[in-house]
Amino acid sequence: MKLSLTLIALLVFTFGYSQKELNTKLEQYMDAQFAINDFSGTVLVSKNDSLLLKKAYGFANYEWKVKNVIDSKFSLASVSKQFTAVAILQLAEDKKLSLDDNLSKYFAGFTKGDKITLKMMLTHNSGFAMDFDELYLTKTNLDKDSVYAYLAKKPLLFEPGTSTAYSNIGYYLLARIIEKVSGESYSAYLQQNLFDKAKMYNSGVSSNDAIVDKMAQSYYFDNSKSDKDKLVKNPYINWNFNFGHDGVYSTVEDLNLWNKALFESQTLLSEESKKKMFTSYNEQNFGFGLIINPFYNQNHQLIAHDGGFLGAMTSFNKFPDDKVFITVLSNNQSKSYYIAYGLAGICFGKDVELPYKHIQTEIDTKVYDQYIGEYENIKILKKGNKLYYTDFDIELLPESQTKFFRSDNNNTTIEFVKNKKGKITQLEIKKAGIKEVKNKTKGV
Repeated sequence: MKLSLTLIALLVFTFGYSQKELNTKLEQYMDAQFAINDFSGTVLVSKNDSLLLKKAYGFANYEWKVKNVIDSKFSLASVSKQFTAVAILQLAEDKKLSLDDNLSKYFAGFTKGDKITLKMMLTHNSGFAMDFDELYLTKTNLDKDSVYAYLAKKPLLFEPGTSTAYSNIGYYLLARIIEKVSGESYSAYLQQNLFDKAKMYNSGVSSNDAIVDKMAQSYYFDNSKSDKDKLVKNPYINWNFNFGHDGVYSTVEDLNLWNKALFESQTLLSEESKKKMFTSYNEQNFGFGLIINPFYNQNHQLIAHDGGFLGAMTSFNKFPDDKVFITVLSNNQSKSYYIAYGLAGICFGKDVELPYKHIQTEIDTKVYDQYIGEYENIKILKKGNKLYYTDFDIELLPESQTKFFRSDNNNTTIEFVKNKKGKITQLEIKKAGIKEVKNKTKGV
């Protein structure tokens, strides 16, 4: 049965209108994140081959008031891990290494190095500790041997392969293995075998001496200072050793090219290798350099990773079934992962509240006794005349008798809900504007 030209025109008009409406909602949300929460960075949202949003906000350089542009380059922090994972898988495809190789094949002196495999390091099951930033944040005169010796002495958190703990150390060592096996520097290998193949001509690996065109400077909030709301410049980072787990810089447009090359073609990896990369291997849903269907997936299949290191806050999100891609890059510690969560909610038709200015008000703190308790996986605590979220580090500040916002995150609000008898039975939490309802399970 053929559709009439009138009906076809109507369908095209309807699709165009809904697409335009979606574009408007996404832009309104981001404009509010900029106006209210001082977001600085770039954002891109795409579905299939259509761009739904691509926009830059804030300053690439606060000292000179240089504005971010869409091709501003940002440090990716831990979003870098997926590039290391792809490089390892490429070398495995070329039979230059095996995922079952032990660490001891490449580096001597590591505790139980003969039991730690490359696959364990990819999936955070190696037992390595979280980080070694006490080295690359403070020392300029490091060499590879001294770093290996330092890392080899750090005790393992558990027997390799028996548990899961996120580790930057494992990915740093994987990057060094890429260098050993390929005979090239990590930067050169990624440039030739990843960035060039994906046509990512605005991406690279950070160094301490290269002049990078349109590179955004990073700024963060130093909580040790009296004025905690004031941005400060990022401290020195020794990029010669802060890579593999970090170190890649890119733009939102290049990350969209990476999204297409990685998920929608075999430009970088075979289908067999991609299946390995996109499989969850443990209770924390770690694949190789990515998280598979994390808890914030909004009931849609999601492959993602976030990054955060000092001023750099980044988020990379691919919804493969929906063919939706969202990336948010920030250089002033804006909570990119929350923003990406809100943007995804809009894409999936949820009613997402726009950011607004929270004004703390004075209320009778006696009502706090009604609010304390457990609401499924959330604890509400009281200490003195103050209310807290989860623990005593996060205070809840009142903006009405029943509604509060987190002192550390304006993108999260809490509202207590009474039943017909006047008892508090529920908590409505809005994360990045998306509402979740939690029933009170203890303290009723």
